[in-house]
Amino acid sequence: MKVETFTFKDWTHTETGVVLAENEDWILINHIPSDYLIDGYKLYKKKFVKSRKSKKIEKQIAAVLKLKKAKCRKPKKFKFGKTIDLLKWVEKKYGYFEFQDDIEGELFYGKVNEVDKKSLFIDLIDAQGRVDEACDLQFKINKIRTITFDTDYFRAIGLLMNN
Repeated sequence: MKVETFTFKDWTHTETGVVLAENEDWILINHIPSDYLIDGYKLYKKKFVKSRKSKKIEKQIAAVLKLKKAKCRKPKKFKFGKTIDLLKWVEKKYGYFEFQDDIEGELFYGKVNEVDKKSLFIDLIDAQGRVDEACDLQFKINKIRTITFDTDYFRAIGLLMNN
């Protein structure tokens, strides 16, 4: 089990997680939002990762997770792909997706509305789980930095959406 802390270009915060898999473009982790708690999955676009480290604290986190017998593994049927492929996989599995672009601290929940060569248009899902199909927010695909799924908050949005 390898725990790493990541810093991102133009962002001030760091994120920590158990590295599950990676390819030339993406890193898949089990996210560790604090201390020794694993909460869902995150995909990091490598071109936005400024640094990765695994030092004393990350080794301690890994040791505690092993002692807790934490199950850290890739989701079933997960495979890497292009950004849109990953978003569509998450949407197919969970009914919606979450991602971040270049603005630190902003999270977007939604469903794919339309895709062209450079842009993604989504039907936005708000914090109450309401889908706004008239919203059609547009994002540059090449600016998407993280894709998150199966966290406690992510599942809560899904429960609200389906209620």
